[in-house]
Amino acid sequence: MMLEQVTKVHDESRQGEAFAPQPAVDQTYHKKFYIESYGCQMNFNDSEIVASIMNQEGFGATRNYEEADLILLNTCSIREKAEQTVRKRLQEFRKLKQSNPGMLVGVLGCMAERLKAKLLEEEKLVDLVVGPDAYRTLPALVEEAETGQKAVNVLLSREETYADINPIRLDSNGVTAFVSIMRGCNNMCTSCLVPFTRGWDRCRDPYSVIQEAAALFNNGYREVTLLGQNVDSYYWVGVSPESAQEETITFASLLEKVAQINPLLRVRFSTSHPKDITDEVLHTMAKYENICNYIHLPVQSGSTRVLQLMNRTYTREWYMKKVTRIREILPDCGLSTDIITGFCTETEEDHQDTMSMMEFAKYDLAYMFFYSERPGTLAARRYQDDVPEDVKKRRLAQVVELHRRQALESMQKDLGKTFKVLVEGTSKRSENDLFGRNDQNKVIVFPRGNYEKGQYVQVKVVDCTAATLIGKVV
Repeated sequence: MMLEQVTKVHDESRQGEAFAPQPAVDQTYHKKFYIESYGCQMNFNDSEIVASIMNQEGFGATRNYEEADLILLNTCSIREKAEQTVRKRLQEFRKLKQSNPGMLVGVLGCMAERLKAKLLEEEKLVDLVVGPDAYRTLPALVEEAETGQKAVNVLLSREETYADINPIRLDSNGVTAFVSIMRGCNNMCTSCLVPFTRGWDRCRDPYSVIQEAAALFNNGYREVTLLGQNVDSYYWVGVSPESAQEETITFASLLEKVAQINPLLRVRFSTSHPKDITDEVLHTMAKYENICNYIHLPVQSGSTRVLQLMNRTYTREWYMKKVTRIREILPDCGLSTDIITGFCTETEEDHQDTMSMMEFAKYDLAYMFFYSERPGTLAARRYQDDVPEDVKKRRLAQVVELHRRQALESMQKDLGKTFKVLVEGTSKRSENDLFGRNDQNKVIVFPRGNYEKGQYVQVKVVDCTAATLIGKVV
């Protein structure tokens, strides 16, 4: 399961409720579309692919949904709250359609595949439903919906990677960008819908990844994040265009090839599965200064018993050894995680195992949720969701409180240190400050001076909060 995230542009913490801003509309386009994205980074990257496809069909993006001919919501089914948010938004758009009956509303992504019949027929909230592997058919589906028909394509593919489509960077800061390297997932974690909504994993041609990353650098971008549901399982066998010989590319070798584009191009990646991240990847990170020392390593639970129920395929002790290995090879590596409280049959002892895991790993950042059963998952079919909601929430509150303390301690350890920071933009709190992130993915705010987006600056940390480092350029 990828890190779930909802983002607002210009938010240093990259947290918010939805991704909606669009580039300005080109007046040569005869129709306008508006898109919002919810969920993981893959959804945000998918929206950029959709924007490129619709752009080729004469649709220009707009920031104002009231003037749009087509409204698209790129959705997530990982958490119940995400689905509830999207449903509420769709009801708002249905009211808007009453004054603009020609407007079309469509749902893309994971909710599209899971709830197609309900959204189209029972609740009549949308005009078209398009799954993650069917975005190439979106223009034809729009034409079908314009005739009054309900248009749907949620077929999954064993081959689609959209490798040949150049994404349009929606309201980009011009500095950082996502580059998808694979789609789908073969891990059957019992609480996760991804294999059912996005299909099995398939890897993109590495040379198309390198080409896209190089083009971004040549266009002024200075950081790329390589995306996949499980990037460490990346594995491509094909003929090299350089040597004309068959070759095998692992994630470590792909990471190296991207890092070699230019030393000024920072490289990040997400998400890693603990069972798949290798010493080869860690040594590659250590070899290249421009590969950021930051790993998102979801643990989900600190209890071996619960991990087995989740089908995470590792034990508590195995995960701890992996964390130790990361610290050995990359002593200053930032580490983040996902944690779920209240999974089926979780006991107080299991919960305390999670708390002690946090004490051991000392995560710099954590994404924390209480378990919400998702219809269609293996957990929903196999187990009873038997932990009372008040217990789930109480345990979550304890996890959040512990992490808040650990995050502050992590930030305080950086006081007095100097970091290389890539300037990403203006701070959301003050026009007089800029912000960027250091190697470990920590946000640093510092006085604007004469610095601009895309520059690297050396910043000394003079103060901090639990979420942000505060510094001055040295």
